[in-house]
Amino acid sequence: MKRELGFRFADEKDGAKILYFIKELATYEKMLGEVIATEELIQEWIFEKKKAEVIFAMEEGKEVGFALFFHNFSTFLGRAGIYLEDLYVLPEYRGKNYGKALLKELAKIAVARGCGRLEWWCLDWNKPSIDFYLSLGAEPMSDWTVYRIAGNTLKDLAE
Repeated sequence: MKRELGFRFADEKDGAKILYFIKELATYEKMLGEVIATEELIQEWIFEKKKAEVIFAMEEGKEVGFALFFHNFSTFLGRAGIYLEDLYVLPEYRGKNYGKALLKELAKIAVARGCGRLEWWCLDWNKPSIDFYLSLGAEPMSDWTVYRIAGNTLKDLAE
């Protein structure tokens, strides 16, 4: 029997679920020690300040995957895009095309909102994900390097 996959946007009661998925992804990426997010921060930044959105992949009423995303802006395109921060499917639900379904749902959202692109980063060592993204027609942006300022360096620059 084939199970139906559905989607729903997260709401204010989902802070613990979102944090659970973030920690599961961080564990997979061997970065759990870097997670300092809390339910309170998720509540503030996602639901009160509305700085990001989350959709859940749902199988029989259970959240089996999630995507956390927000809008960015392309000056060259003159329109917003969607930046996918996190995409994760629970291990026991992999192999069912749920990751692809989540990306397809994000693409539908981007098109419906008139966005010009959907983009994300991927860790260089994550060959299964890289192969998956390439199979969908995603193009690696090899001419670009990501730079980051965070923590005390960010505070110092702000002074």
